[in-house]
Amino acid sequence: MDAFHDPIGATLLAPVKLADGIVAQLSDALLDGRLGPGEALPSEARLAERFGVSKQVVREALHQLAAVGVVEIGQGRATRVRTPDAAPLARILRFAVGRSREGLAEAVELRRIIEPQVARLAAERADEAGIVRLRAIAARLAAAMGDVEAWIEADLDFHDHLAALSGNRLVRLQVASLRPLTHEVMALLNSRTPRDAADWKATLKRHTRVVTAVAGRDPVAAERAMARHFETAEAAIAALFAETQPSKKTGRKHR
Repeated sequence: MDAFHDPIGATLLAPVKLADGIVAQLSDALLDGRLGPGEALPSEARLAERFGVSKQVVREALHQLAAVGVVEIGQGRATRVRTPDAAPLARILRFAVGRSREGLAEAVELRRIIEPQVARLAAERADEAGIVRLRAIAARLAAAMGDVEAWIEADLDFHDHLAALSGNRLVRLQVASLRPLTHEVMALLNSRTPRDAADWKATLKRHTRVVTAVAGRDPVAAERAMARHFETAEAAIAALFAETQPSKKTGRKHR
Protein backbone atom coordinates (compact mmCIF):
# COMPACT_ATOMS: atom_id res chain seq x y z
CA MET A 1 0.00 0.00 0.00
CA ASP A 2 1.20 3.47 -0.81
CA ALA A 3 2.22 4.95 2.58
CA PHE A 4 1.14 8.42 1.46
CA HIS A 5 -2.46 7.25 1.14
CA ASP A 6 -2.40 5.00 4.19
CA PRO A 7 -5.02 6.36 6.62
CA ILE A 8 -3.07 4.85 9.51
CA GLY A 9 0.03 6.81 8.51
CA ALA A 10 2.20 3.73 8.25
CA THR A 11 5.49 5.29 7.20
CA LEU A 12 8.94 4.04 8.03
CA LEU A 13 10.08 5.70 11.23
CA ALA A 14 13.83 5.39 10.86
CA PRO A 15 14.13 7.57 7.70
CA VAL A 16 11.93 10.25 9.26
CA LYS A 17 14.10 10.37 12.37
CA LEU A 18 17.25 10.40 10.28
CA ALA A 19 15.92 13.24 8.14
CA ASP A 20 15.15 15.25 11.27
CA GLY A 21 18.69 14.67 12.44
CA ILE A 22 20.09 15.97 9.16
CA VAL A 23 17.82 19.01 9.37
CA ALA A 24 19.11 19.71 12.87
CA GLN A 25 22.78 19.44 11.87
CA LEU A 26 22.37 21.54 8.72
CA SER A 27 20.41 24.11 10.75
CA ASP A 28 23.27 24.31 13.24
CA ALA A 29 25.70 24.96 10.39
CA LEU A 30 23.45 27.75 9.12
CA LEU A 31 22.89 29.32 12.52
CA ASP A 32 26.56 29.42 13.52
CA GLY A 33 27.68 30.81 10.16
CA ARG A 34 29.46 27.76 8.72
CA LEU A 35 27.00 27.98 5.85
CA GLY A 36 25.97 31.43 4.63
CA PRO A 37 23.39 32.84 2.20
CA GLY A 38 24.17 31.94 -1.40
CA GLU A 39 26.47 29.06 -0.56
CA ALA A 40 25.93 25.74 -2.30
CA LEU A 41 25.37 22.61 -0.28
CA PRO A 42 27.17 19.39 -1.18
CA SER A 43 25.31 17.10 -3.56
CA GLU A 44 22.70 14.69 -2.25
CA ALA A 45 25.13 11.83 -2.85
CA ARG A 46 27.90 13.49 -0.84
CA LEU A 47 25.54 14.42 1.98
CA ALA A 48 24.19 10.85 2.04
CA GLU A 49 27.74 9.54 2.30
CA ARG A 50 28.62 12.10 4.98
CA PHE A 51 25.62 11.24 7.16
CA GLY A 52 25.61 7.53 6.37
CA VAL A 53 22.07 7.51 5.02
CA SER A 54 20.31 7.08 1.71
CA LYS A 55 19.82 9.89 -0.79
CA GLN A 56 16.07 9.59 -0.16
CA VAL A 57 16.62 10.57 3.49
CA VAL A 58 18.79 13.52 2.44
CA ARG A 59 16.16 14.60 -0.08
CA GLU A 60 13.49 14.56 2.64
CA ALA A 61 15.68 16.70 4.90
CA LEU A 62 16.34 19.23 2.13
CA HIS A 63 12.65 19.48 1.33
CA GLN A 64 11.93 20.22 5.00
CA LEU A 65 14.46 23.06 4.91
CA ALA A 66 13.10 24.33 1.58
CA ALA A 67 9.56 24.37 2.99
CA VAL A 68 10.58 26.99 5.58
CA GLY A 69 12.61 28.99 3.08
CA VAL A 70 16.05 28.07 4.42
CA VAL A 71 17.38 26.56 1.19
CA GLU A 72 16.44 26.69 -2.47
CA ILE A 73 16.38 23.44 -4.39
CA GLY A 74 17.13 23.85 -8.08
CA GLN A 75 16.57 21.28 -10.79
CA GLY A 76 19.90 20.35 -12.31
CA ARG A 77 21.86 22.68 -10.04
CA ALA A 78 23.14 22.76 -6.51
CA THR A 79 20.88 23.41 -3.55
CA ARG A 80 21.78 26.82 -2.09
CA VAL A 81 21.27 28.57 1.21
CA ARG A 82 18.68 31.34 0.99
CA THR A 83 18.74 34.73 2.62
CA PRO A 84 15.91 34.68 5.19
CA ASP A 85 12.80 36.49 3.98
CA ALA A 86 9.18 36.87 5.00
CA ALA A 87 7.68 34.57 2.36
CA PRO A 88 7.38 31.41 4.52
CA LEU A 89 5.83 33.35 7.42
CA ALA A 90 3.50 35.15 5.01
CA ARG A 91 2.28 31.78 3.72
CA ILE A 92 1.70 30.54 7.26
CA LEU A 93 -0.29 33.66 8.11
CA ARG A 94 -2.33 33.34 4.93
CA PHE A 95 -3.28 29.76 5.78
CA ALA A 96 -4.01 30.75 9.39
CA VAL A 97 -6.27 33.61 8.30
CA GLY A 98 -7.84 31.90 5.31
CA ARG A 99 -10.40 33.97 3.42
CA SER A 100 -12.46 34.94 6.42
CA ARG A 101 -13.00 38.58 7.29
CA GLU A 102 -12.56 37.62 10.92
CA GLY A 103 -9.03 36.51 10.09
CA LEU A 104 -8.31 39.73 8.25
CA ALA A 105 -9.61 41.68 11.23
CA GLU A 106 -7.14 39.81 13.42
CA ALA A 107 -4.33 40.77 11.03
CA VAL A 108 -5.33 44.43 11.40
CA GLU A 109 -5.38 44.04 15.17
CA LEU A 110 -1.88 42.57 15.10
CA ARG A 111 -0.63 45.56 13.13
CA ARG A 112 -2.23 47.95 15.61
CA ILE A 113 -0.38 46.18 18.42
CA ILE A 114 3.09 46.31 16.87
CA GLU A 115 3.29 49.30 14.53
CA PRO A 116 3.26 52.14 17.09
CA GLN A 117 6.31 50.51 18.67
CA VAL A 118 7.87 50.11 15.22
CA ALA A 119 7.50 53.86 14.68
CA ARG A 120 9.04 54.52 18.09
CA LEU A 121 12.09 52.37 17.28
CA ALA A 122 12.41 54.01 13.87
CA ALA A 123 12.58 57.46 15.51
CA GLU A 124 15.28 56.20 17.86
CA ARG A 125 17.42 54.40 15.29
CA ALA A 126 16.88 55.83 11.80
CA ASP A 127 19.91 57.23 10.00
CA GLU A 128 19.84 60.17 7.61
CA ALA A 129 19.70 57.97 4.51
CA GLY A 130 16.75 56.11 5.94
CA ILE A 131 14.89 59.33 6.70
CA VAL A 132 15.54 60.59 3.17
CA ARG A 133 14.00 57.42 1.80
CA LEU A 134 11.04 57.70 4.18
CA ARG A 135 10.37 61.22 2.90
CA ALA A 136 10.58 59.93 -0.67
CA ILE A 137 7.96 57.28 0.05
CA ALA A 138 5.75 59.94 1.64
CA ALA A 139 6.13 61.95 -1.57
CA ARG A 140 4.95 58.90 -3.52
CA LEU A 141 1.88 58.79 -1.29
CA ALA A 142 1.15 62.43 -2.05
CA ALA A 143 1.49 61.78 -5.77
CA ALA A 144 -0.74 58.69 -5.57
CA MET A 145 -3.79 60.36 -4.02
CA GLY A 146 -6.79 59.27 -6.06
CA ASP A 147 -4.98 56.24 -7.51
CA VAL A 148 -5.95 53.40 -5.18
CA GLU A 149 -3.47 50.76 -6.32
CA ALA A 150 -0.51 53.16 -6.44
CA TRP A 151 -1.49 54.48 -3.01
CA ILE A 152 -1.69 50.99 -1.51
CA GLU A 153 1.76 50.03 -2.82
CA ALA A 154 3.29 53.26 -1.50
CA ASP A 155 1.51 52.82 1.84
CA LEU A 156 2.80 49.26 2.20
CA ASP A 157 6.32 50.44 1.33
CA PHE A 158 5.97 53.16 3.96
CA HIS A 159 5.27 50.66 6.74
CA ASP A 160 7.87 48.18 5.48
CA HIS A 161 10.50 50.93 5.51
CA LEU A 162 9.61 51.99 9.04
CA ALA A 163 10.16 48.38 10.08
CA ALA A 164 13.56 48.46 8.37
CA LEU A 165 14.41 51.68 10.22
CA SER A 166 13.60 49.95 13.51
CA GLY A 167 16.86 48.06 13.13
CA ASN A 168 15.20 44.84 14.28
CA ARG A 169 15.32 42.02 11.73
CA LEU A 170 12.48 40.10 13.35
CA VAL A 171 10.26 43.18 13.31
CA ARG A 172 11.09 43.68 9.65
CA LEU A 173 10.19 40.06 8.83
CA GLN A 174 6.95 40.30 10.83
CA VAL A 175 5.76 43.47 9.11
CA ALA A 176 6.76 42.17 5.68
CA SER A 177 4.94 38.89 6.31
CA LEU A 178 1.73 40.85 6.94
CA ARG A 179 2.02 42.73 3.64
CA PRO A 180 -0.20 40.44 1.53
CA LEU A 181 -2.96 40.47 4.17
CA THR A 182 -2.61 44.23 4.66
CA HIS A 183 -2.92 44.73 0.90
CA GLU A 184 -6.16 42.75 0.93
CA VAL A 185 -7.58 44.80 3.81
CA MET A 186 -6.60 48.10 2.14
CA ALA A 187 -8.20 47.01 -1.12
CA LEU A 188 -11.42 46.12 0.72
CA LEU A 189 -11.46 49.44 2.57
CA ASN A 190 -10.94 51.42 -0.61
CA SER A 191 -13.61 49.46 -2.48
CA ARG A 192 -16.39 50.29 0.00
CA THR A 193 -17.11 53.87 -1.04
CA PRO A 194 -15.31 56.40 -3.28
CA ARG A 195 -12.92 58.62 -1.33
CA ASP A 196 -13.11 62.39 -1.72
CA ALA A 197 -10.16 64.78 -1.78
CA ALA A 198 -10.55 65.67 1.90
CA ASP A 199 -10.29 62.02 2.89
CA TRP A 200 -7.13 61.50 0.83
CA LYS A 201 -5.54 64.60 2.34
CA ALA A 202 -6.43 63.59 5.89
CA THR A 203 -4.86 60.17 5.41
CA LEU A 204 -1.73 61.71 3.92
CA LYS A 205 -1.53 64.09 6.87
CA ARG A 206 -1.51 61.17 9.30
CA HIS A 207 1.45 59.65 7.46
CA THR A 208 3.19 63.01 7.38
CA ARG A 209 2.94 63.31 11.17
CA VAL A 210 4.77 60.00 11.49
CA VAL A 211 7.49 61.16 9.10
CA THR A 212 7.92 64.44 11.00
CA ALA A 213 8.26 62.63 14.31
CA VAL A 214 10.75 60.07 12.99
CA ALA A 215 12.81 62.75 11.24
CA GLY A 216 12.74 64.80 14.44
CA ARG A 217 14.08 61.85 16.46
CA ASP A 218 11.03 62.01 18.72
CA PRO A 219 10.08 58.42 19.63
CA VAL A 220 7.14 59.42 21.83
CA ALA A 221 5.61 61.56 19.10
CA ALA A 222 6.25 58.84 16.50
CA GLU A 223 4.51 56.21 18.60
CA ARG A 224 1.59 58.54 19.28
CA ALA A 225 1.26 59.53 15.62
CA MET A 226 1.16 55.91 14.50
CA ALA A 227 -1.36 54.98 17.19
CA ARG A 228 -3.60 57.85 16.09
CA HIS A 229 -3.19 56.79 12.48
CA PHE A 230 -4.75 53.45 13.34
CA GLU A 231 -7.36 54.93 15.68
CA THR A 232 -8.65 57.21 12.92
CA ALA A 233 -9.23 54.25 10.64
CA GLU A 234 -10.96 52.29 13.40
CA ALA A 235 -14.51 53.22 12.36
CA ALA A 236 -13.97 52.16 8.74
CA ILE A 237 -12.31 48.91 9.78
CA ALA A 238 -15.09 48.19 12.31
CA ALA A 239 -17.71 48.72 9.62
CA LEU A 240 -15.82 46.53 7.19
CA PHE A 241 -15.53 43.66 9.63
CA ALA A 242 -18.85 44.15 11.42
CA GLU A 243 -20.12 40.85 10.14
CA THR A 244 -17.35 39.03 11.99
CA GLN A 245 -18.67 40.11 15.39
CA PRO A 246 -20.49 37.40 17.33
CA SER A 247 -24.23 37.81 17.00
CA LYS A 248 -26.45 37.90 20.04
CA LYS A 249 -28.34 34.67 20.19
CA THR A 250 -31.73 34.29 21.71
CA GLY A 251 -33.08 31.15 23.23
CA ARG A 252 -32.75 29.31 26.46
CA LYS A 253 -30.06 30.31 28.87
CA HIS A 254 -27.33 27.97 29.95
CA ARG A 255 -27.59 26.98 33.58
